[in-house]
Amino acid sequence: MFKYPVAEPEIGEEELKNVVEAVRSGWISSKGEFIEKFEKSFSKYIGVRHGIATSNGTVALHLALVALGIGPGDEVIVPDLTFAATINAVLYTGANPVIVDINPDYWCIDTSKLREAITPRTKAIIPVHLYGHPCDMDEIMEISERYGLFIIEDVAEAHGAEYKGRKVGSFGHISCFSFYGNKIITTGEGGICLTNDDELAERMRILRDHGMNPKRRYWHETVGFNYRMTNLQAALGVAQLNKIDKFIEKKRKIAKMYAEELSQINGIILHPEMSWAKCVYWIYSILINRRDITREEVAEKLEKQGIEIRNFFYPLHEMPPYLRYAKPPYIASEISRKGLSLPSSVKLTEEDITYIVQKIKEVIKSNE
Repeated sequence: MFKYPVAEPEIGEEELKNVVEAVRSGWISSKGEFIEKFEKSFSKYIGVRHGIATSNGTVALHLALVALGIGPGDEVIVPDLTFAATINAVLYTGANPVIVDINPDYWCIDTSKLREAITPRTKAIIPVHLYGHPCDMDEIMEISERYGLFIIEDVAEAHGAEYKGRKVGSFGHISCFSFYGNKIITTGEGGICLTNDDELAERMRILRDHGMNPKRRYWHETVGFNYRMTNLQAALGVAQLNKIDKFIEKKRKIAKMYAEELSQINGIILHPEMSWAKCVYWIYSILINRRDITREEVAEKLEKQGIEIRNFFYPLHEMPPYLRYAKPPYIASEISRKGLSLPSSVKLTEEDITYIVQKIKEVIKSNE
């Protein structure tokens, strides 16, 4: 346990009230009024017509891929720097992932390298809005239209982030969110698929519920899954959604404080925010670009002070299950080796951030 964790949920009386209400209603599994309320409220917040709540973010990605008919022989483009769930969901379908490098300026998929990765077998692209920063969605959607590709936005880390004033998760054919305990809002576990397509929404609802015909109980016309969210999870989500703008405001305030203080230290590259983006800084992250101290040394010394630090995700192409789907070298390797994520909990105070920054400065100075 760290005094200053990278992330932690803020759970209050409203969440407790909703969960108690769900328990007392007797609807504690995958039926109940909070599920529909959460689906409608969250999809409205993002600006999309349909929401299909799921048991977690990984199965949301899998559900989206299956609903789009993606399977063996197909190819799906994914970024090199992302959590493994993105590529694993592709592999679950029997399709082949194609790993594309990241943009060094904002760490999301490099749109300049997308076209060269497209083949006659390419069916979809999964852009990941990494660490709260949006992808370049204009370029991605243009490529989608030109080549006839599905876009599945992975928005697990970017609830409420915006691209040119429009919320991410509202661009793709389907977008997938996670509500794991460390996300901007949480349902404990949980996820959701959003879409504006009526037929896709219906297909995902059927697949999510064992493939059962919604008008003919226990009649299955396709093989489906049990990917349902519980009413208890949704009860948490409804309360959390009421606070999302407050959480994002606090995340951006924390990011501003870090940026103002850490910009004074040579060799620290700050968490980016492009001119066209509103980053929500899910976890405020930096790059250590110095010769006198490594990322690992910084992390080790800070953790001894009770400050939790997390390394960036490993690039997909470096890990054993995914070697065959990559063609290195990659910029992602360099970014990953230098990347550290700092405490970003909405519970942190200004005094907490000041303390953390002071300890970072002391660690850097001790090696100069």
